[in-house]
Amino acid sequence: MTSITTGTDCFIATDATVGDVESHGGGETVIGNNATIRSGTVVYPGVRIGDDFRTGHDVLVRSHTDIGDDVLAGSRVVIDGQVSIGSHVSLQTGAYLPPETTVGDNVFLGPHAVVTNDVYPIRSESDIRGTRLEDHVSIGANATVLPGLTVGEGSFVAAGAVVTEDVPPETLAVGAPATHRPLPAELDGGNHIA
Repeated sequence: MTSITTGTDCFIATDATVGDVESHGGGETVIGNNATIRSGTVVYPGVRIGDDFRTGHDVLVRSHTDIGDDVLAGSRVVIDGQVSIGSHVSLQTGAYLPPETTVGDNVFLGPHAVVTNDVYPIRSESDIRGTRLEDHVSIGANATVLPGLTVGEGSFVAAGAVVTEDVPPETLAVGAPATHRPLPAELDGGNHIA
């Protein structure tokens, strides 16, 4: 049996599933204060979520995930388990975070941004390599970050970019494959997600 603890002033839609997903073992599910979990969302057992968590519709949060305070997971976001997410994070519609991903504080993922973790999916035995998005990173819409990389603090990955190598801190990554440029002045200063 799964244990579920929720804080005060939480709204969980009647057709959302929290902590009681068939054949997925136990583990306590903890949801902090002021959460809004909308219809179609599934939160597996063994998930810990801070205060002020908000979802769109049809969000999936799998087991062994830790989520900080003030995190938005837009409609159809998938947090695929064994993920660590900091505070003040905005995951827009359709973003995907695979197992072994670490997301810092004040991070933004645009619509349908994808982080990957398997170098040669299906073609060989899995070689899972987690990706790290450091504090104040922005990932634009439809961008893809390949496995095992670090996107450095304050960096900005442009929409549609394909990141194939580490992105240094305070750098703009543009194109497919992404090339690095100095961060323009208008993008300097980090994200302010509240």
